[in-house]
Amino acid sequence: MSDAYDVIVVGSGPGGYVCAIRCAQLGLKTALVERDKLGGICLNWGCIPTKALLRSSEIWHLMHRLDEYGFSADNFKFDIAKIVARSRAVSQQLSTGVGFLMKKHKITVIAGDARLAGKGKISVTKDGKATEYAAKNIILATGARARTLPGLEPDGKLIWTYREAMVPPSFPRSLLVVGSGAIGIEFASFYRTLGSDVTVVEVMDRVLPVEDEEISAMAAKAFTKQGMKLKTGTTVTELKKGADNVTCTLKAKDGKTEQVTVDRVILAMGIVGNVENIGLETAGVKVDRTHVVVNQWGETGVPGVWAIGDLVGAPWLAHKAMHEGVIVAERIAGVKGVHPLKTDNVPGCTYCWPQVASVGMTEAKAKATGRKIKVGKFPFIGNGKAIALGEAEAEGLIKTVFDADTGEMLGAHMIGTEVTELIQGYTIAKTGELTDQELAHTIFPHPTLSEMMHEAVLAADGGALHI
Repeated sequence: MSDAYDVIVVGSGPGGYVCAIRCAQLGLKTALVERDKLGGICLNWGCIPTKALLRSSEIWHLMHRLDEYGFSADNFKFDIAKIVARSRAVSQQLSTGVGFLMKKHKITVIAGDARLAGKGKISVTKDGKATEYAAKNIILATGARARTLPGLEPDGKLIWTYREAMVPPSFPRSLLVVGSGAIGIEFASFYRTLGSDVTVVEVMDRVLPVEDEEISAMAAKAFTKQGMKLKTGTTVTELKKGADNVTCTLKAKDGKTEQVTVDRVILAMGIVGNVENIGLETAGVKVDRTHVVVNQWGETGVPGVWAIGDLVGAPWLAHKAMHEGVIVAERIAGVKGVHPLKTDNVPGCTYCWPQVASVGMTEAKAKATGRKIKVGKFPFIGNGKAIALGEAEAEGLIKTVFDADTGEMLGAHMIGTEVTELIQGYTIAKTGELTDQELAHTIFPHPTLSEMMHEAVLAADGGALHI
């Protein structure tokens, strides 16, 4: 058996590598096991490279608005190969950066497939050779992968998951995206902005179904204006592959069917946890619907075995995984004053155009609690910075939801330019338990988009100043 460690982390995605770093900072002898590239799905095939792609589409969008800003240009075009190459280079840079951080913090990186191998042990297989390692604590951060359904399996050529959608060998003239959560809508936005004919199919009755209904409706209006075809309350019953296209059979709630033929299909129907072949059953670790069951501290119930990130409960977001990694590291090290994760304080961001961001309860969920609530809203059209930027679209809005009696912020919801950057202000306020009055008496700089956040708070009491 090789050297013994205080902690071995299995999986180097955002949750895993951050957990390993925090363990090392706290003086724990730490190792990190990864079967592929450092950084996991997020850095290599998810959060980061998709944002690089979306940045390219954003520039393309702005190029078509040059006249608004006093410029002119002719015959501009894009090269999908160069767009993809830039995205991959960004991903590689960050993956390399994780390797640097491992060396900086003296974390041992072990390449291979890990499997629980008894109390305090894991077995790592590389090139057919298995090596055992011992650790007082084993933290599982193996992440998740795209969900597939019978009859809707990807083939990597005509029917894509996020991986193939990120590296298209050529630009598809038409696409059908199955699922309108963050992943589906981001790809729909990227391809539509660059000119593809995009149809989005969603089984729920609205796109971005986890968002506040009002924000979801505004997003749908914006997407439709851009030329997306939105098919809500609809399922895909068949994907029939041709030589270089796919004929998709769609079924609406009323039973009516239609067929749509597209160049490519992107499947974005959620995720399933990577629970297979890591020794969970033998170890006695409980799994529920492909995700490991843990308590508020990331403990699996098996002494010394922990789990974090997409492998465990929702929300399945990189920043949530990072925070869980820190919590587990600090619990292992005996740090005092560690607080469990409050999922209601985890912000969500969708990097479509316009962007969507939120934290906490939707208006409907807040009402369902039986509390008396108050809601504040402020549109982008009333903000000087948004107008100056040329981003005062009709679909831009900041919305706040408060407890009317206590002033507690229950939720905040946004749609518009750069709201994925703005949402953190409300996340801090919610985490710090600031009231509406404390936010109302906070000074926001002018001219900024953040002023709309102030106005949306004031609006909850009928005191908005600029509309």
